[in-house]
Formats: sequence, structure tokens, C-alpha cells
Amino acid sequence: MTPREGDDPADETGGVFVHLTGAVVSPGVREVPQGYRLYQVLELAGGATPEADLAAVNLAAVVVDGGQVHVPRKGEAAPPGPPAVSGGPVTGGRMPGGGTGPGGAGAGMPEGMVNLNTADAPALEMLPRVGPVLAERIIAWRTEHGPFARAEDLDAVPGIGPALLEAMLPLVVVR
Repeated sequence: MTPREGDDPADETGGVFVHLTGAVVSPGVREVPQGYRLYQVLELAGGATPEADLAAVNLAAVVVDGGQVHVPRKGEAAPPGPPAVSGGPVTGGRMPGGGTGPGGAGAGMPEGMVNLNTADAPALEMLPRVGPVLAERIIAWRTEHGPFARAEDLDAVPGIGPALLEAMLPLVVVR
């Protein structure tokens, strides 16, 4: 991997690994700085091929560690499953936490968004870098302080710093 000048995947924010497949000049696994967007990862991979359907991917989405992004060819059906970005479906798949379960999409809520005020631990664990311990901290904070007034209030939860908050904000709502 060749990061852009001035970018060091091993800096204090840590790097993330993303697997690019499909209509990409040089598919494969890339290590990029945390917070990189899909268009930046594609640039590192030599860009999309001429037959790529870039309208089917969210180029502005932040990539998440351990994810796979498939860039479909024009006319190719998008595979189901969670995408490797935090800013919306990459290939038409469902976002983490999506569906009709607690914290999933529900009446009047966009598909794939997690409602911070109603999500249970499994729904919260579908968010990037949220495991059982952090999910329980979110629920404990909500129980102790009442419902979240806005999604940005997540920064008050112990263990959620600026980088994690930025990755989570496109995936959560407060209702």
C-alpha cells in the first residue's frame, strides 16, 4: 500500500484494513488511516475500471476496519450484506443494525439506522468498533442520564472518542 504523502496509517489514530473487490484497477486489501473515505481508498487502488458502476457506491462514506467493499460493474446485481463503510450502503446492501429489530429501521426511520434511545446491545454491536462492553456502556449512560438528546451526545459515553464518534454518527439517530 502506498498512502498519500503526509498520511501515515500507523499514526496515533491507527490504520484500518479494507478489502476492495470488483471493478477496481488493483483489487485487494489496503491499510489506510482511520477516517479515510471510499474515494481515497479507490485512488490508492488505481481507481475504478471503466465498467464500474460508481453510482452504486457511496464514495464519500468512511471505510471501517475489516470490511469488504465491492465496486459493481454496470448492470451487476449488488450482493446483500453489510458494507465496509459507515456512510451508507456501498452496494445496496444493508447497513449494520438494519432490519426491523430493536434499534433497526422501524416505522419512519431510514433503513439501517440505529436509534440510540431504543437499541439493545446486539443492535449497538452492529456499529463499527462497538463490542459488548461499549454497547453496555451506551445503554448504562442512557439509563443513568435519560434518552440521548442528539447523536453527538455519544461523546459523553466513556470509551467513545472523536474518531469513533465520527464513524458512528452517519449510522445513528435519536428518536
